[in-house]
This record gives sequence, C-alpha cells and structure tokens, in this order.
Amino acid sequence: MFKGIDTLIFDMDGTLIDSMWMWKDIDVEYLGRFGYSYQEGLQEAIEGLSFSETAVYMKERFNIPDSIDKMMADWNEMARYRYLNEVTLKPGAMTFLKKAKEAGYRTGIGTSNSRELAIGVCEALGIDSLIDCILTGSDVVHGKPEPDIFLGVAERVGASPENCMVFEDIIPGITAARRAGMKVCAVADIYSEDVADRKRELADYFIDDFEGIHCQL
Repeated sequence: MFKGIDTLIFDMDGTLIDSMWMWKDIDVEYLGRFGYSYQEGLQEAIEGLSFSETAVYMKERFNIPDSIDKMMADWNEMARYRYLNEVTLKPGAMTFLKKAKEAGYRTGIGTSNSRELAIGVCEALGIDSLIDCILTGSDVVHGKPEPDIFLGVAERVGASPENCMVFEDIIPGITAARRAGMKVCAVADIYSEDVADRKRELADYFIDDFEGIHCQL
C-alpha cells in the first residue's frame, strides 16, 4: 500500500477526527438565528468548500446580512468548544501517526476548515507534534475538488505528488487528490456512508479506520 510513498496527507474532519456530526448542529443553530430552517442537502452542497467559500455560499443562498468575516468568526466561536472538548480522533489514528513519524514519513493536513480550528484541535488531541504542515482552504485559491490544497501541502513539505498518499472521507476531497496526481485512500465515515461504494471506486484503497494499517508502513 505504501510502496513508493514518503508523504502522508490527511483531510481532517471525518478522516483524521470524528467531527462531522457537529457541523449539521451548528448549521441548524446558525440558520435559526436568521429565521431559516435547515434544508436537507445543505451539507452536500458545501462539501469540500473552503471556510470562506462556504460563507459566500451561505450568505448568497440565505441572504445573511452579516459580513463574510463576521459569519466565519461566529462559526469559529460556535465550533471552538466542541473541537477542543468533544471531538475525538478516528480509531487507530494516534498510533498510525506515531508510527508514520517513527518510520520517517512526512505528514501534512489539508483541510477546508479554518486555520484557528485546525490548529486548536490538533493541539487539543495531541497530534500537533506529529504533523509537519497544516494547510487550510483559506491558504489556497480554490477549495476541493480542485487539487490546490494537496499540492500546497506537498510543496511545503518538499514532496513530489507521485510520492504522496492522501487520506480522505468525501468525494470532492478524493477527486482533489486524484487531480493532484496522488494516491488516495478513502476513509469510511458514517456521514458519507451513502456514497461509500463511489468512494471505493474513485480511491486506490479504502479503510474503515486506521486500526492495524500502521503495520504496513
């Protein structure tokens, strides 16, 4: 699985950490502030978009009167407590990251989330020292499914795309990794269970979680 691979790049939400459950709750609460009900399909519509792209989409779709910066600041505030106190790593993720570092792999995170939350949750979960680079959607021009974020991580850690393995839980992220010319391992997540078969088709590998695969490093 890891033949020819020297760099491991991870999406964060739904891949490395179990956090997808909280975003629908936040959307319901946030839209309720402006008198809107949550609409089914919203999560799919914003899947893969950067934090700022999501804000633009929500502002236009729901005519939110607040500025983009205010919207993102409010989301950060709403998510901060959950990220620092309630989310957990996916099973086996800590062991896998430790073994990867011991084996000399370069590691990075390419996430659509905000930098504040990404850094905060990595510190809270104790994996910040195991990650060489964190790149967020605000650091690149285009969010997923464009390849910008994964190519950016590779560039920052000094890796060639063909030597990178990306771990992703959503189709736009898998597509982004493929477009970057990288190997892709899809990760199961209950919030993308309905497209699990499509994830298997698009990715090179598919895992339920990180338990056991450190033995292949």
